[in-house]
Amino acid sequence: MLNSPALEYFLEVVRTGSVNEASRRLLVAGSAISRQIGKLEQEIGVALFERRPRGMVPSEAGALLASYARRAALESDQVLADIRGRGRMAAVVRVASSQGAALEFLPHAMASFRKEHSGVTFQLPVVPPALATQMVKDGSADLTVTFSLAPAPDVRVVHAQRAPIQALVRSDHPLADRSAIHLRDLIPYPVALTEEGTTNRRLFDLCCSIEGISFDPLLVSSSSVALSTFVRETNAVSLIGHISVHGRLRVDGLKAITILNPEMHLRTLQIQAMVGRQLPELVGEFADHLVRQLSEIEV
Repeated sequence: MLNSPALEYFLEVVRTGSVNEASRRLLVAGSAISRQIGKLEQEIGVALFERRPRGMVPSEAGALLASYARRAALESDQVLADIRGRGRMAAVVRVASSQGAALEFLPHAMASFRKEHSGVTFQLPVVPPALATQMVKDGSADLTVTFSLAPAPDVRVVHAQRAPIQALVRSDHPLADRSAIHLRDLIPYPVALTEEGTTNRRLFDLCCSIEGISFDPLLVSSSSVALSTFVRETNAVSLIGHISVHGRLRVDGLKAITILNPEMHLRTLQIQAMVGRQLPELVGEFADHLVRQLSEIEV
């Protein structure tokens, strides 16, 4: 029968990719961790890891066991919370998010949800999209709200909707009186861009390659706040998702303009959960609340 210490050691090696790193984090001898994993493999009858020069990678069987073990651990925690009477009265909802959704949308949604669920508290780590998805896979987050360019493997998509990228300008910018533009229309103006690797920047670079145009940005930053502030203080143009700034546009004297290039419409905003996990009731209610909130935001 599978035992908890062995599963705990196994999951930590899956997370870290190394017995030595798992040993350091768990404060358990590496030999003990290796011995427990060896017993698991003997009990199940298959190898759980592929031993590679750069670390240990779960085999197909190992990935399946890791998925089971994560769900089992989360469900066990929820049962204990329910038994202790804390299932609804003092629940913590953990939401991992990429930066765009965390600027305005999630704080507002959390605040409005608490009006009817005063006992709930939230954790909101703001991380790159790939890490946000990984956090819901490994159980360190209940939900993920993130931008995506393609279906994410091994997660359940609770909700998805298009999240086109728009041009962000000051309200007195020469382009501000236009309702839609092409990327070529930005050539006469300085631009401020997100860092390479973000969904925003990847689609922008793809468009520029297709169109045969290029830009030398005045500012490159991972901070959407820094970019929007820079736009407000200069005549630069930046790129933004409407969900990131829709509540501040008029207050900050900014305008979001539709970009007609079809590639800038390929992104979706997704609410993700762990595959196969039955979400706690309150987490499910918050996911439904997020979907309703998103439906009220005009793109």
